[in-house]
Amino acid sequence: MTDTATAPDPDLVSALRALSDPMRLRMLRRLREPERHFPVEAAVADPAEVGVCLSHIQAKAGLAQSTVSAYLAELQRAGLVRATRVGKWTHCKRDEQRIAGLVAELGRTL
Repeated sequence: MTDTATAPDPDLVSALRALSDPMRLRMLRRLREPERHFPVEAAVADPAEVGVCLSHIQAKAGLAQSTVSAYLAELQRAGLVRATRVGKWTHCKRDEQRIAGLVAELGRTL
């Protein structure tokens, strides 16, 4: 018999799954301080406002564009990052409000 009242929140499970990969976790940590980890002078938009260009994330990770896109898509599905188009470029930014909510939910769950 399953107690549905104690079933974990599916959004929390999705976020934990996204964070279980070391590279995705590293990307999310780097996006916390974009000015420290990415070339601000080469940005076409404000990294603090819009996010970091996918090409800069790719260069820092040293992975293929398709791999970085797949990693960021997983983080986006989990609600940890938001993607914004600026011209032909995609920029990614952490969703701090969502992350704080998930941290609080994790605290209540555990």
